[in-house]
Amino acid sequence: MNAPTPKSIHMDLRQLPALNALRAFEAAARHESFSRAADELFVTHGAVSHQIRGLEAELGVPLFARDGKRVRLTDRGRQYAMEVRAALVALAESTRRVRSSDRDRRLIVSTIPSFSARWLTPRIGTFIVKHPEIDLELLTTGTLIDFNQDDVDVALRFGYGKYSGLHAEKLLDEIFFPACSPDFNGGKLPRQPRDLTTLPLLRSDDELWRPWLDAAGLTDVPEPKRGVLYEDSSNLLQAAINGQGIALVRRSLAMEEILSGRLVRLFNVDGPSPWTYYFVCPLAALESARVQAFRDWIVGEAEQFRLLYERTPAVCDTPVSQLKALP
Repeated sequence: MNAPTPKSIHMDLRQLPALNALRAFEAAARHESFSRAADELFVTHGAVSHQIRGLEAELGVPLFARDGKRVRLTDRGRQYAMEVRAALVALAESTRRVRSSDRDRRLIVSTIPSFSARWLTPRIGTFIVKHPEIDLELLTTGTLIDFNQDDVDVALRFGYGKYSGLHAEKLLDEIFFPACSPDFNGGKLPRQPRDLTTLPLLRSDDELWRPWLDAAGLTDVPEPKRGVLYEDSSNLLQAAINGQGIALVRRSLAMEEILSGRLVRLFNVDGPSPWTYYFVCPLAALESARVQAFRDWIVGEAEQFRLLYERTPAVCDTPVSQLKALP
């Protein structure tokens, strides 16, 4: 018997059922339940039922016998399920091998979107230049990743540092301070903290005015309760840049805007933060050369950032023109 030609193979592949239908059938056959298959695939019961009915129509044979809400495989369905499962397992293994062929070069770092956009991304170019052998991937998400399930090497977390079973080291302390556009209020900026009581104060879920007011000695001044509430820290910064009011900003997110002159820091009073940035990874990952390279780089960047902040006084002590001229 002659081997099939490339053209005949191509034609055969075109006659295959849709992959989604085969996945739905395999899961339903394994569980002998459309509902449990739907839960596994994160779709509805109706979607699984629709996929399988379409598959049966395409094949021209019933794969399941229905008895009310219960289903069971027919003999033809059971045989087909074994063969489909074997094919899907082989496809999954081939995909895994392809992905793992370059996994040793990939470094996947997870962090929250605001920190990635405002702190990490402006600096990451130096790491890429220093380590061209590493394929870096930045995963930005507000969801806490699980190293046991997610394909991630390192997480930069903003929290309390209690990460059981993981390597966690403090990367960067966070502090809060008021900032605004240099053109806010026609350029007539407040000269002392109490001046804020007559000006619009922007609010967000993260930035805590009460601790800062206490640190500034304004224990009698109530925390702002009215006005726009910004859920995203980047939007809060943009509102301050646009002159909408005075924002209590996180140092890590605001410094690039301050150095560029788009924002000015008001007063040399720092508000405490209950959260800190941590470098987190599985204990075994520390043995990886690419993880160590990233750790060494980011620890050095965090130290340079701390020194930069110490050299950047508030606008009440330094004219805006001099502040823009800082390196």
